[in-house]
Amino acid sequence: MSSHSKGPMKPKTWYESANVAIEGILYAARTQRHMRWHFMSAGAVVLTGLFFGLDRMEFIALTLAVVLVLVTEILNTAIEAAVDLISEAYHPLAKVAKDTAAGAVFLASFGSLVLAFLILYPHVAYSVTNGFEQVRLAGDNVAFMATLVVIIAVIILKAYLDRGTPLSGGMPSGHAALSFSIWVGVMFLAEDLLVWIFVLVMALMVCHSRVAMGIHSRREVIIGALLGGLVTLAIFLVFG
Repeated sequence: MSSHSKGPMKPKTWYESANVAIEGILYAARTQRHMRWHFMSAGAVVLTGLFFGLDRMEFIALTLAVVLVLVTEILNTAIEAAVDLISEAYHPLAKVAKDTAAGAVFLASFGSLVLAFLILYPHVAYSVTNGFEQVRLAGDNVAFMATLVVIIAVIILKAYLDRGTPLSGGMPSGHAALSFSIWVGVMFLAEDLLVWIFVLVMALMVCHSRVAMGIHSRREVIIGALLGGLVTLAIFLVFG
């Protein structure tokens, strides 16, 4: 038998790979205060964009900026962990590695703030000058943004509560949140009662499967369903 201890096994399936990847995101959110602020800022940007009725290209630009900040923060966390693994003692090169990684996050954050200002300022100035009006957007855009906000909310809650693994367990149930978010979106987008019932049954089946398989408790599933449904409902009532 080898005297060397074996490290974590490499993921063998797509599900395991996704679980490991999301675990890395949640680790960064749990341990890095700035990462949690970035996620909250991402949700705020989405809601602000909905409020001011940004067009598709403006949303794409803001989304890319948010993703860039999140990616650089995750890479910064990875670099810090790798440096600490190699040597916990102070070393000038270790400081350089950590400082330059932090610098990348700073540049990405600063650039994103500038871009957000350039995109949002004309809308804010127009609203202040002409008065705020109720923004009504295309239903499919609202549904997409509502789903994105639900995902961000689930990630933040999982990071704070630190229970379960990303795709298996934890508070709240992400599957329940997404399934009920989709159901509420369908209720606003489709005018067929049978479609509403069909999607509701599918959402309930998803929730039941999470409990039946022992992945989630009933409480985690119920809270996830309420989170997804109520957040989506609120966004559609305001912006839909």
